[in-house]
Amino acid sequence: MAVTRARIAVDAMGGDHAPGQIVAGAIRASEELDAEILLVGDRQQIQDALQHHAHTPNLEIVEADGAIAMHEGVTELRRKPQASINVAMDLVKQNRADAVVSAGHSGAAMASATLRLGRIRGIDRPAIGAVFPTLLAGKSVIILDVGANVDCRPKYLEQFALMGTIYSQYVMGVEEPKVGLLNIGEESSKGNDLALRTYEILEANKQIPFIGNAEGRDVLSGRFDVIVCDGFVGNVLLKFAEAVGEILLQIIREELPQGWRGQVGSAILKPNLKKLKQRVDHAEHGGALLFGVEGVCIISHGSSQAPSIFNAIRLAKEAIDNQVIERIRANNAANQEITSVSDATANSQSGS
Repeated sequence: MAVTRARIAVDAMGGDHAPGQIVAGAIRASEELDAEILLVGDRQQIQDALQHHAHTPNLEIVEADGAIAMHEGVTELRRKPQASINVAMDLVKQNRADAVVSAGHSGAAMASATLRLGRIRGIDRPAIGAVFPTLLAGKSVIILDVGANVDCRPKYLEQFALMGTIYSQYVMGVEEPKVGLLNIGEESSKGNDLALRTYEILEANKQIPFIGNAEGRDVLSGRFDVIVCDGFVGNVLLKFAEAVGEILLQIIREELPQGWRGQVGSAILKPNLKKLKQRVDHAEHGGALLFGVEGVCIISHGSSQAPSIFNAIRLAKEAIDNQVIERIRANNAANQEITSVSDATANSQSGS
């Protein structure tokens, strides 16, 4: 891994708790990570948020005019060219930043990244990849797409699998990732038309370490390192998993005894509870990477607070250090070359 001093543009106006919590997370990241943070948004509001902190590192403020509100449509991107998410994306386009982190309007972030940064050559649709914990301690699974594309073609899922494999190898450190296709059964004959056709394509692509279908119960089992699905199913899965983690933590809090017994019990269990929170709380993962665009873009939950923003910046830096975009670009070019050779061979054989 080539560690660099990354420059990361943070959409300071995006999210339910902007700019206060966004700024707080950025401050921590600038102190603990080898990264320069560019806070993009309303200068006065950002400066007011910085005044609430005793120690403020040398953060750069990049002026922007307004933001895309959660209730607004992505068409507002064109009407507000100087909105914070647009300005942040332009910083990457102009090589003034290496990545963008935003907890704002996720649709606007995806659209802005696609329009301003463009797609990686050969990638038809960008995908959002989210990292989930599994039953095996220290092992995670990345699932994509979790919301960018509600309707998919088999070739999109093939591209998602290729990009997920690279991320699993170089960022998550899995030497030989196991790729699965989310389906209603393990058998290759199960599923709808999309699943059936995608299974054949994944099985035939030698660059994808595909091991078969993954049922819902397999998602968090640790059996798979990468799972692909369309964005409709993936987003439902993401929201369900987030809710389960929150419910689990709430149940534990409610079931701890009250009074001095509860205080003693909490003190004893504190290290274990902290580990549990790190494994199941979505805030600990920071956000999801938008795969397939020409730049690192992390999309965080709209309710993100400082810890989640810190982790989102950490995710961005890991993607930069591990050259995820460059590897996807090179791998995709190689895959296209293999496909072209295969097509040419098939055509010559059919002609003879």
